[in-house]
Amino acid sequence: MKRIGVLTSGGDAPGMNAAIRAVVRKALYEGMEVYGVNYGFAGLVVGDIRKLTQRDVGDMIQRGGTFLYSARYPQFATEEGQLKGIEQLKRFGIEGLVVIGGDGSYRGAKALSRHGFPCVGVPGTIDNDIPGTDYTIGFDTTINTVLDALDRIRDTATSHVRTFVIEVMGRDAGDIALWSGLASGAEQIIIPEKNFDITAVAENIREGREKGKKHSIIVLAEGVMDGKEFADKLDAIDNFHVRVTVLGHVQRGGSPTARDRVLASQLGAKAVEALKEGHGGVCVALYKEELVVRDIVETLDNMKHTPNLDLYKLNEEISN
Repeated sequence: MKRIGVLTSGGDAPGMNAAIRAVVRKALYEGMEVYGVNYGFAGLVVGDIRKLTQRDVGDMIQRGGTFLYSARYPQFATEEGQLKGIEQLKRFGIEGLVVIGGDGSYRGAKALSRHGFPCVGVPGTIDNDIPGTDYTIGFDTTINTVLDALDRIRDTATSHVRTFVIEVMGRDAGDIALWSGLASGAEQIIIPEKNFDITAVAENIREGREKGKKHSIIVLAEGVMDGKEFADKLDAIDNFHVRVTVLGHVQRGGSPTARDRVLASQLGAKAVEALKEGHGGVCVALYKEELVVRDIVETLDNMKHTPNLDLYKLNEEISN
């Protein structure tokens, strides 16, 4: 394989640039040419593709976001869109494609692979919800960003004797809430994977006050419900002086942590190795601190991401 492409798709994640950099430099080291696809699958279909050099990825390892840009493109779920994408790849002489992104990106790579075009998926999403890998690119940076916000909110929560509900990202997965909640000493963590009883939440706040606590921090994953709805449910039970903070897209930005830079570099290089060895229809992953290559169809169809619920149990035991 002499010419490969790389794109980023879906929501951006800190470390995507580091992954692109690794793909480009590893490919050049192996004697390959690399072409970048702008704006994900949307750019692929219209042929928004350019050659990348070593200089293009200089000073990129520390930058958040993705310099190849990203876009949602639901039309790529159709066979017509997929075949147009393959047509553009062939027009540029690209023989294999590295796709960096989350679940939707993986499904796009899986579709191209089923049409016979070699693709490798690289897990890049702040939600940490890709099956088959312990961690995704961007997750570590995000939980540290959330942790910094939680530490600051705790100061004002104590000063004003408030209950704060902090809504974090995580539509279908509670990893961000789980890890940042435990790390910040949050009194309660509400995630999609665990049922909760709002009356029990209220009772927990009351018990904390009886023990002399001046505040309560509740970390809520957005996939459960929005922060205002949750606060309204609490207020219907008692006046807990609830305040809501929605962290929003601040969680996506910022310079990636050392861990995310290293992970992105490892996975990006591993993806190039997979293409060089003739593998297509696969994804790369970190599993038990080992880099592995998995079949992408098997991964998406038969594996499921589950958060470490031991952390949830631990928080219940030590938070009050």
